[in-house]
Amino acid sequence: MTLLDLSHVNASLNALSTVLLITGFALIRKRHVSGHKACMLAAFTVSVLFLISYLTYHTARQMREGVGHTEFAGTGWVAYLYYALLISHIILAATVPVLAIITLRRAFRGDFASHRRIARWTFPIWLYVSVTGVIVYFMLYHLDA
Repeated sequence: MTLLDLSHVNASLNALSTVLLITGFALIRKRHVSGHKACMLAAFTVSVLFLISYLTYHTARQMREGVGHTEFAGTGWVAYLYYALLISHIILAATVPVLAIITLRRAFRGDFASHRRIARWTFPIWLYVSVTGVIVYFMLYHLDA
């Protein structure tokens, strides 16, 4: 496996997290609590695996190449769009682990009223981060700008 392969793995994990989050949301709307719980725990697990892979990728790049990031090749409006997505993605991504842990902890304690209140914030932020992670990946590695 190469470093470039890890970037593909990271995007795949983000995409899988997106699917699990949307499925979990749909299940709870249908009051299928056990399915919702399974999807959300899977989404959390996939997100933890993503974080491990992401940190491994960037640490290895820093050690091998002296730089931990990939430069975006696009210019003009595409570059503005890319950096706007990237900045919002990074800022919100920093909140996801904390929000997800708090949300899960409240569910495990059976404090569902409190769980629902914070999940109203956690879900859209986590979903945005997962979706924009895939978009940033495609823009960085597959967009011919």
